[in-house]
Amino acid sequence: MAALVAVLVAVLVAAALGCTPAPAPPAAQVDGARIVEREPVGERGQALTVASRALGRETPVRVLLPRGWTRGSGPWPVLYLLHGCCGAGHLGWVDEGGAQRLTGELPAIVVVPEGGRVGFYSDWVRGPKWETFHIEELIPLIEAEFGAGPDRAVAGLSMGGLGAMVYAARHPGLFRAAASFSGVLDTTGDRSGVRRLLRENGEDPAALWGEPDGQAWNEHNPARLAERLGGVPLYVSCGDGEPGPLDPPGASGDFEGALLSQAKVFAERARAAGAEITTDFYGAGTHTWPYWERALERALPMLRAAIGA
Repeated sequence: MAALVAVLVAVLVAAALGCTPAPAPPAAQVDGARIVEREPVGERGQALTVASRALGRETPVRVLLPRGWTRGSGPWPVLYLLHGCCGAGHLGWVDEGGAQRLTGELPAIVVVPEGGRVGFYSDWVRGPKWETFHIEELIPLIEAEFGAGPDRAVAGLSMGGLGAMVYAARHPGLFRAAASFSGVLDTTGDRSGVRRLLRENGEDPAALWGEPDGQAWNEHNPARLAERLGGVPLYVSCGDGEPGPLDPPGASGDFEGALLSQAKVFAERARAAGAEITTDFYGAGTHTWPYWERALERALPMLRAAIGA
């Protein structure tokens, strides 16, 4: 009630003086996207809602600001963290992946965008345009709103590992480094698995990259794009699917081993292309958050060096 009275008094005083209160700052926007809602979360976080032309709807983005950030400061280095499929979405990195703790002293902006339940960080043949949203809309929006600079790195888990490598390969020079944790890194080697995943999540498999023999599959396959990553610092980690030291007692094995095979194919091709690649094929370990949190911690020194953070 006291706050409401104070607002009314301010309005009446302004009217008596023949002026109007200063308008609120306009919402940040760039061509195709604008911030329509924001909410502070903790000491460093901002939960954004972004209206996207590429997606045709609003979508959430979490931003973690570095210590010392103030409006108008910068340019700041940026780390983009991409989530995997089928689970908690982008908030998994914050709620389960330790992103806030691990980047607490990082002098860089951390951006954790939504990428769709099975969006595969792609412009669908029939459907959302996630790549356009992230590359052409979100990056300029973060620059305009938070003072982000051109020194960017990208890392992701599972489906997000594909996104990190595909974005780095398809947009040369946009990212200084890329990292994949248990990533989907050879989609044409596992077409049936990707299509099954889409069906299980209520999507038409042909709506993503078209029919399995189409060129779009190659254009979104990290193993086929590895030749474009020469000179880019890369980090690739994966377990073998057997229960390991970070699994609870009685845990069962899972499909992580299939992703390990993909990671080895990708690493061999990236190394042949001249990429500066660090691999961590750590043996026992399942497709679960404790291993991805550890992977981010291990990859951070390389990512920080690449973006000068």
